[in-house]
Amino acid sequence: MNNLILVLKGFVMGIANIIPGVSGGTLALTLGIYEKFIGAISHFFSNLKENIKFLIPIAIGMVIAILSMSRIISYSYDHFPIPTSLFFVGLVIGGIPMLYSRIKGKKERKEISSWLILLLSFSLVLVLAFSEQLFDLDISVSFTNMNITSYILLLLVGVIAAATMIIPGVSGSLVLMLLGYYYPVLNVIKDLTKFKNIGSNILIAGFFGIGILIGIVLISKLIEYLFEKYEVKTFYGVMGFILASVIAIPASTYNNVSNLVIDFPQIIIGIVVLIIGYIIGNKLGEK
Repeated sequence: MNNLILVLKGFVMGIANIIPGVSGGTLALTLGIYEKFIGAISHFFSNLKENIKFLIPIAIGMVIAILSMSRIISYSYDHFPIPTSLFFVGLVIGGIPMLYSRIKGKKERKEISSWLILLLSFSLVLVLAFSEQLFDLDISVSFTNMNITSYILLLLVGVIAAATMIIPGVSGSLVLMLLGYYYPVLNVIKDLTKFKNIGSNILIAGFFGIGILIGIVLISKLIEYLFEKYEVKTFYGVMGFILASVIAIPASTYNNVSNLVIDFPQIIIGIVVLIIGYIIGNKLGEK
């Protein structure tokens, strides 16, 4: 049963990393597996058997989600953007009580520096969420006629994407979108599920995947250090990321869905799925 729950949590994290504005790191935190996930990656060979036992179900869930849900989520995001984004808002909100309980009662929570860190992290996520309007970005990327330089750049983008996927509140898919790689990478995944252009797509996915692995290891060591040395302040920074996500997720939907129509049925369905998302996030965070 424990492995099944880990697969489900990995599945939710995988879906989160598909949608711009939703952070897989945030959901790992709200689902109660973030610190163990970071530790297992950072010290993978120190306790190899236990780390593999913990990470494999999560990885299986994430891979299943990315391969099986990329088209479904893309369709839902395009046709039902408000309910889809509000579902993830509910997942995020559902984990906040569990996170707050980690710092409740500790003396550092009264320090001004902790609240300043929360404000800084909150502001950073909002700047990223509204960066397209603030900086007028318009970047296009193509995977046709790839050369060595293109593959090296793709690997580096994978490193950046992984780092942002791991940091709570920062959406890896949103960063990919800002860099111009989101839709090309998503199309590669879609083509692989249809068994189209297998050779070239596996090569592209391979370089991107290697970059992701490198990025995850590097950022995991940094975050583990912060939790060990500055636990409460780090949690305040994380709380700022997460609170901002409640705004950033719908804002990203508004920015990235063309011809967005906000009507009464979508709002009602959105409220219902937000509550469902809250319940799921809260219950999974307790396990």
